[in-house]
Amino acid sequence: MIHQFQTKNAAPVIMLDDLTHRIFNAIGRPFENQGIFLPEQIPGYIERLQTAIDAEQDKAPSSDGTNDDEDQSSESDPLGRRAYPFLELLRQALKDQEPIVWGV
Repeated sequence: MIHQFQTKNAAPVIMLDDLTHRIFNAIGRPFENQGIFLPEQIPGYIERLQTAIDAEQDKAPSSDGTNDDEDQSSESDPLGRRAYPFLELLRQALKDQEPIVWGV
């Protein structure tokens, strides 16, 4: 399934279901097909998502060839790279003090 997140003064961000659920898990919020992030909630979501991205980078596998399969899949699909447009949407909404909506 595809989800579109939008705020007033930024381009919408479109994500597939797997990334959407990874991001919502990282920010500690259950995903619903419709919703809204209020401006006062956004700073906490930015902080939690950035913390999850940093934690994933900290445990990134070394390049010595001793990676297991789970590490390799995480390396080829880093949250930071995939979540960057959503993180920028959060930052823009915070800057403009606008909500982010989806599923409407």
